[in-house]
Amino acid sequence: MRNETTRDTQKMFPFKTRRTLKRHREELLRLPEDVVELILERLPERQQLIHMSRGPDILFVSTNVYDDDGRLVKRVNDLDARRFAFGSSSAYTVHVPTNWGGTSVCHSNCDGLLCLYSIYNPSVCVVMNPATRWRRTFPLSNIQNLLLHRLYKGTPTPKLGFGKDKLTGTYKPVFLTNSSSFGLDNVTTCEVFDFTTQLWRYVHPTSPFTTNPHTDPVYLDGSLYWLTDCEQEPKVLSFDLHTETFHVICDAPFAHVLDPWSVTICILDNRLCVSKKAWPTQDIWSFQYSNKTWTKMCSIDLTQTFSWLGDPEWSLEPIAILDKHKLLLQGRDYRGAIFILDLLTNSYHLLVKPSYSPISVCYSQSLFSV
Repeated sequence: MRNETTRDTQKMFPFKTRRTLKRHREELLRLPEDVVELILERLPERQQLIHMSRGPDILFVSTNVYDDDGRLVKRVNDLDARRFAFGSSSAYTVHVPTNWGGTSVCHSNCDGLLCLYSIYNPSVCVVMNPATRWRRTFPLSNIQNLLLHRLYKGTPTPKLGFGKDKLTGTYKPVFLTNSSSFGLDNVTTCEVFDFTTQLWRYVHPTSPFTTNPHTDPVYLDGSLYWLTDCEQEPKVLSFDLHTETFHVICDAPFAHVLDPWSVTICILDNRLCVSKKAWPTQDIWSFQYSNKTWTKMCSIDLTQTFSWLGDPEWSLEPIAILDKHKLLLQGRDYRGAIFILDLLTNSYHLLVKPSYSPISVCYSQSLFSV
C-alpha cells in the first residue's frame, strides 16, 4: 500500500519529487570534505565489525603458480571445491596468483589483509585484500637481499611479521632475524617497512634475544610476538608497532626445548597462546594479561591423530577456535591433515587430508587497504 501511495504521489507531484531529490543531492555535495573523508574512512571499520560479530572465517591460502611463459601450473587440491561451516564461521580456499613457487604467507594477518612474501622474489612481496582483490607490492628487505646475493646455505628462512600501529593506523611488515647466521656482530637485526616512503629501515635497539627461526611471528592488539630460542628458559618477546620497541613479556610455560620444531606460538580467540609437543601429547597454554600467568587450555592426544599424521616431526599448528569450542588444527608437513578437536567432548574429527597442505589463516573480511 505504501509503494502504491508513493507512486501515486509521484504521479500527482512529479516536479515536486524531483526538486526534493535534487535538493538532497545538493545538500550532500555541500558537506565539508573532511566530513566526507571521515564517513568513507568509517565504512571499512563498520563492515569489518559486522563480520567480526559473527565469528572469524578460515582461509586455506593456495598459490596459483605461473611458469616463465605465463602459463598456469595447475595445482589440483581436494580442498578447492569444499567449504566447511562451523556455526557462523566458514573455512574455504582462496587462490592467490604468483609467479614464484616459494611464496610464504604471514601468520600475523590483520584487518582482513594478507601479507605474502618470498625471500628471493620482490614481485611476490605483497599486501592484499582477498575480499576486494586490492593489492600493493613492496621491495625486498636488506636481509632478503643479503640472502639472495650471498646464498647462505643451511640458514633458516626469516619469517615476516605483519601488523598495525593501532594509534596511527599504519600497517607495517617487520623482519626480525638472528644476526649470527649472516656473519653480523649484533644479536638480532630488525627491519620495518614504511609504506609512505616505500623504504625499509633498521630499528635500534633491537631484540637482545635470538628468536626461534622455525616459528612464525603472530600479531595481536598492536604488537607482534615471537618465541625466543633459549633452550633452558624460552621467553615470549613482543614488539610494539607504535613505539617500535622490544619487550620480554614473560617466560614460556615450558623449559628445556631441545627441539625447536616442537614449539609454536599462535593467537586463539584473541588470546596469545603457545604450544609444545612431547609425544604422546601436545599441550596448549593461553596467556592471562591481568596477572601475567599461563593457563593450560588443552592437551592434544597425538595417539588419536596417529592414523592421519603419524608421529609428526613438527608440532601441530593451532589455527582457530570456531563455534566457541571447536579447535581447528593442522599438521605442518607438506600434506598435513586438517582436523577438529572438540574441546567439550574431547573428540577428534578429520576434515581433510589435502593433496598438498595450504597455509591456513584466521580471517575477518574487510574493505581495508594500505
